[in-house]
Amino acid sequence: MSRTVPTVPLRVLLVEDDPGDVFLVRELLAEIDPDLQLIVAGSLTEALDRRLLAGCDCVLLDLNLPTTRGLDGLGILLGVDPTAAVCVLTGLDDEHLGVEAVASGAQDYLVKGKVDGEVLIRSVRYAVERRRAESSLLRLREEQLAAAESARLERGLLPSPLLAGSPVRARSFYRAGRARSVIGGDFYDAVLGPSGVVHAIVGDVCGHGPDEAALGALLRVSWRALVLAGVDEPQLLPKLQQVLVSERHERGLFTTVCSVSIRPDQPGEVLVRLAGHPPPIVLGPAPRTIAPTVGLPLGITPDTKWESLRVPLEPGWSLLLYTDGLIEGRIPRRPGQRLWEEGLLELLGEERAVDLEELPARLVERAQTLNGGPLLDDVAILLLSMDAAPTDAAPADLLPAGRLPTLTSPS
Repeated sequence: MSRTVPTVPLRVLLVEDDPGDVFLVRELLAEIDPDLQLIVAGSLTEALDRRLLAGCDCVLLDLNLPTTRGLDGLGILLGVDPTAAVCVLTGLDDEHLGVEAVASGAQDYLVKGKVDGEVLIRSVRYAVERRRAESSLLRLREEQLAAAESARLERGLLPSPLLAGSPVRARSFYRAGRARSVIGGDFYDAVLGPSGVVHAIVGDVCGHGPDEAALGALLRVSWRALVLAGVDEPQLLPKLQQVLVSERHERGLFTTVCSVSIRPDQPGEVLVRLAGHPPPIVLGPAPRTIAPTVGLPLGITPDTKWESLRVPLEPGWSLLLYTDGLIEGRIPRRPGQRLWEEGLLELLGEERAVDLEELPARLVERAQTLNGGPLLDDVAILLLSMDAAPTDAAPADLLPAGRLPTLTSPS
């Protein structure tokens, strides 16, 4: 059985010093809407001193009061409460003031002696609804502007790999799990260090809120600064852990990381360190997982050591680094199971003909299809490959006109 939602009676503040006009307005309103609550103040000063604006849905304001004349009272009232719904009351000989009042912020004007109860209550309700609509539109616009500004700021935190001058090429994909967000707690980056070593990282701050997103961005920027400052590779994760411990907003917050480095004199070898993170995958006709010793995530114990593994790579190699948001989607054909690394290897085998430029987004698309909907966790993917000459790795806006980077896909 449906229930009628009770309506809250309108509360109208009448600012009027003429007892006859007060009586007339009260009778007209009561005739149409007996439940309407009318509050009367003899002057604007009284209304403000008694704080009668608070809680009122609409103000009926006489433009000729003892202490104010013309539009002065309207200006004072809207100065105190810019969101107030105001209908002004004018005399027969100053109807033009009503038009000016609407132009100055009033919702409507009424001419004394020309209104009946229907016109009066309609004007009040119109003023209330119009002000509510304007306030809603204003809030919506403010929310849209705030969301757009947040998106611009977050987008600015997404990295552009700094690999100019290196034969290593990077493709990336990023999608935040939080609604209406550009970045989450996952992060990635790739940087050519001052000694010519290419460093890359993918990480995941535990949690999914804005604080974790901010921490992930901070860790990414800090890691880049450490690399560009020439910090030795074995010290990068310990230094990054110090940043995490000093900046995290919760004591137990940790971060998983996969880091790789490639020396210019050993381009067919990659050094891998894992801190509680899924291992990278070498692409090719038969994709395979690199399985170094997995250390504890950053932020667990201060004396953790992350062992390295040197992995030989075939000429024209490609290496996939990713966060666990990619592999935690469910698989309908395996009830209760998730994609995990084994499923990702299967997908990579099925998609081996896909161009490297399209592969990261394609993997996410396939994972979402298997999951039956969007992936709930953040997803960060960094695809590295040794398939470009040093000049080809420069950003597109620094390339000579008409020249495009060369690409090769794994055969």
